[in-house]
Amino acid sequence: MRSNKLRGIIAAVGSVLMMGAAVPAMADSTDDIVNALIAKGVLTEEEGALLTKGRAGEKEAAAKKKESEIKASFKDGIVFESGDKQHKFSINGRAQLDYRTFNNEVTSNQAETFDIRRAYLTAKGSFYDTYDFEMTYNGAGSTGSDLLYAWLNVRWWDQAQFKFGQFKQPFSMEELGSSRFLNFTERSFVTQLVPAVDRGAQIHGVPYKGITYALGVFNGVGVNRGQNNNDTSIIADGKSVTGRATVNIAELMDQKDAVYHLGAAYSDTSDNHDLTAFSIRTEGRGTNVFQSSALPAIGATNKGYDLKRTGLEGAVAYGPVKLQSEWIKAKFDPDGNNSLVAGAPAGQSKDITAWYAAVNWMITGESYADVYKGGMFGGRMKPKNNFDPKAGKWGPGAWEIGARYSKVDASDFKLGAETADVFNGAGEDGKFNEADAWTLGLKWIPSPNVRFMANYVKTNMDCVTGATCTKDTEKAVNLRAQIDF
Repeated sequence: MRSNKLRGIIAAVGSVLMMGAAVPAMADSTDDIVNALIAKGVLTEEEGALLTKGRAGEKEAAAKKKESEIKASFKDGIVFESGDKQHKFSINGRAQLDYRTFNNEVTSNQAETFDIRRAYLTAKGSFYDTYDFEMTYNGAGSTGSDLLYAWLNVRWWDQAQFKFGQFKQPFSMEELGSSRFLNFTERSFVTQLVPAVDRGAQIHGVPYKGITYALGVFNGVGVNRGQNNNDTSIIADGKSVTGRATVNIAELMDQKDAVYHLGAAYSDTSDNHDLTAFSIRTEGRGTNVFQSSALPAIGATNKGYDLKRTGLEGAVAYGPVKLQSEWIKAKFDPDGNNSLVAGAPAGQSKDITAWYAAVNWMITGESYADVYKGGMFGGRMKPKNNFDPKAGKWGPGAWEIGARYSKVDASDFKLGAETADVFNGAGEDGKFNEADAWTLGLKWIPSPNVRFMANYVKTNMDCVTGATCTKDTEKAVNLRAQIDF
């Protein structure tokens, strides 16, 4: 009789345990029930052990299954993640459709046109929460399709990480920030002088909260290109050593809604191959402000030059207001007793400087500190209230207005006579290879993955060779519709 009763109790307890298996939240309570029955003498310790042993095996199997599960979700991209969060893979992309129109005062390279400015497809992720990677393909590259990024980052320690492949050299806050989150449709003159994307290796990290550093060695030839080829900017061929350090004083002071950023960068490129010419384009993406004549070919009597770049950067952001500025100096040093350009004194160095100052205001109240991380403003601005009428959300989205003044000065390249400088500037306004620009911008972010932008850019400059000018002024309107994930 007692045996039958015991079987009934065991069956009841087994049923409870099975319910516990079906409802994970009851797992701990079923163990408590068994322990209570043992304490009351209903079950022996041996009988209780038999019951809990099976339950322990089930819990262990469930835990292993959860760790190995792959979960798919959408979080600013299509994300696949293991249950133990050790492995992650995502597919991301962006598309920027631009429209540009210009006045008729400068006619060279001013196409009133629709343009696919960027079309990226990215695969990125991490393994064992240690090995990060990214591969990005640009379907709208300036030379056709480009492999833009391809890198591996080894994150054994946050203080000292190792990065290998093709990626941006550590120089310039504006350049290092993603094109998805630009303040204006185009970056400033400054970024046409920076080292930008290249192939190499670097060490970088966050040695202390609010402080970052990076130091790397790179080819010096630019993105996805081989020897004896140059980019459309002033990137020289050769090996580059580039470093950058930043500090966010607000983070050191534990001020969550503010950014007080200071940074400095230096790059030294040893030029070993021929760089034929270079140009600098307006921020309205119109005519070339400067267009160099061909530089002397590398040979027995001309060993090329070294290019040394120094950059300073600063930003102050508090709540919805941000002030940001950068300055760069690019110094061309001829190797040995050579002339940098035809007609210039032997061994003479030449400098180009550029700087900008910008102010931006999120008039709907979003905070810039929310998108600052790792020494740059590189995060996604999320509206407080999305505009999504299909979902019944009638918020304003996020609205931003901004203004930027920038200047580039290459007057050091002048060779004496006003009409005989390297950039062939007419010098009618006494600029001598100088240009300055004002940009006014309006941005609307209806939801985190969509942006609409409108910029007005006025550039004052000297006319360059090949430009038919009535005045040395370019006025441009740039519009952009963007989606990214």
